[in-house]
Amino acid sequence: MVPQSVTAYIGLAAAFVTTVCWLPQAIRIIRTRETKAISLSAYGAFTFGILLWLVYGFLQGDLPLILANTVTLALQLTIVVLKLRYG
Repeated sequence: MVPQSVTAYIGLAAAFVTTVCWLPQAIRIIRTRETKAISLSAYGAFTFGILLWLVYGFLQGDLPLILANTVTLALQLTIVVLKLRYG
């Protein structure tokens, strides 16, 4: 059996990696304002899914889910808004 503290650290590490992976995309779009290759429906659906994971994290009281999905949601919303703005 894995101790709870180890489980929490694994969850936080996974949350960190899967959240920061969106940072380069957001930075690139902010710098270049180029969104032609991005699918609005895919990013919109993913953003909605992240919102659902965030709600689930709050309902479960799961800090790694809450932290990761809060930051990921912010990054995804940035990308979706820029896609809507720049096409």
